[in-house]
Amino acid sequence: MRSQGIFSPLRWISVFFLLAALILAILQLVKFSRERAAFPPGQKIAGIPVGGLDRQQAAELLLEAYSIPIEIYYNQSAIQLDPSVMDFQLDLESMLAAADLQRTQKNFWEEYWDYLWNRPTNPGEIPLRATFSEERLRTFLQTEIAQRYDQPPLPAMPVVGTVNFQPGQSGTSLDIDGSVLLIENALRSLTQRRVTLPLQRTDPGRLAFHNLQVLLQQAIDLSEFDGLVGIYLLDLQTAQEIHFARRQGENLPVQPDIAFTASSIIKIPIMVSAFRRMAADADPETLKLMGDMIDLSGNEAADWLMDRVIDATRGPLVVTEDMEAVGLENTFMAGYFTAGSPLLAIIETPANRRLDVNTDPDPYSQTTPSDIGMLLEDIYQCAQTGGGALVAAFPGEIEQAECQIMIDYLKLNKLGSLIEAGVPDGTQVAHKHGWVSTNGIINTIGDAGIVFTPGGNYVLVVFLNHPNQLIWDPASKLTSELSRAVYNYYNLPEQ
Repeated sequence: MRSQGIFSPLRWISVFFLLAALILAILQLVKFSRERAAFPPGQKIAGIPVGGLDRQQAAELLLEAYSIPIEIYYNQSAIQLDPSVMDFQLDLESMLAAADLQRTQKNFWEEYWDYLWNRPTNPGEIPLRATFSEERLRTFLQTEIAQRYDQPPLPAMPVVGTVNFQPGQSGTSLDIDGSVLLIENALRSLTQRRVTLPLQRTDPGRLAFHNLQVLLQQAIDLSEFDGLVGIYLLDLQTAQEIHFARRQGENLPVQPDIAFTASSIIKIPIMVSAFRRMAADADPETLKLMGDMIDLSGNEAADWLMDRVIDATRGPLVVTEDMEAVGLENTFMAGYFTAGSPLLAIIETPANRRLDVNTDPDPYSQTTPSDIGMLLEDIYQCAQTGGGALVAAFPGEIEQAECQIMIDYLKLNKLGSLIEAGVPDGTQVAHKHGWVSTNGIINTIGDAGIVFTPGGNYVLVVFLNHPNQLIWDPASKLTSELSRAVYNYYNLPEQ
């Protein structure tokens, strides 16, 4: 039998296919090697598809995408914020290296085998890695945005010719902490690169406290009152004071203060002296006398209290000594209220020794706006905290609860005019008023009280004096207008 030759057609065909397969494999290997120099299909870095791109191309695409300005809005104003302003830097080397490491987890031939069989590689996504300067961003927001676009609030302003105020206007200010967070998120996003800056509402405050004095002076001048007005105002929250005396458009010195006839306002010091000496379980008659003295302004009740509780022979002078003990050198009582009572002492004070101004004060009882105002403050602080000048001057003799009772007594003094007429109905006013009528002529009117309001509590003392005669209606109206001005300042109208 004859054997086949070495180069039979079948062998040639086999060799051809082997060579073709080898050539095809080599071609695929060359193609794979070229493609392997680029990132695989589906590869994403920082959210950007980079499949088919080499490192340089991927880096350029990343820089282009993340250098697009952030659009920020302050209300309706649009501002373009270049990422370079806050030194925004992509960590390109780190992200590209992570992508390279991810695709080289298999060896070359394993990758080639997957390539030949068209097996998906499912490359993972490389997260964004970047840095920025928060300090530079905050500086930009403060100097370029807040200083340019923030709107300060406008305080309520007095209505010219009145003691009323027109409402203030709120302002806006940039919430820098909130803005930094939103802008940082936008820097790291490819799609949400628009930020509406968070703003804070700034409510209007009051006018500066000293401006209230200008308003009070204007109210006095507009009233055309041609006598002397003495005012003491104390903010019980801040301890700020307004203290002035005005006569016919001119301010008078108030150091030392001006002496006025105390009249029934001296019953506040009498009440303090009485409580210093009253037992905790005071008898009903004594309590009734206290109520009659403050609520009904009873002179006989005041004399009885001085006799029964303070001192049977030197009651008025003991009251004076108590006032000196708490530092009130211009407040005194030198005799009883009962008509014909003798003058127990001639008392000189810095206030009544003044030569530049003289209200012809009663030698039996005198005070000044600041003296009686500070005594009311002492009572208030004692009632609020159990401390203050009264407790310091009379340790163990005046208690916090007693000071609150004093305020409660003063709240019973309902007049419906003077300070009370300047505040809304229902406002609590712990006060004592007073005037003396001689042959039907009044020369001095005073009212001193603690006013409790939603916008803040304060002490207000007003004295009016005229050398010839005070007419009740205009004098009372002026006092109530001054009271209304102060109340309106503390309780500004809403916007």
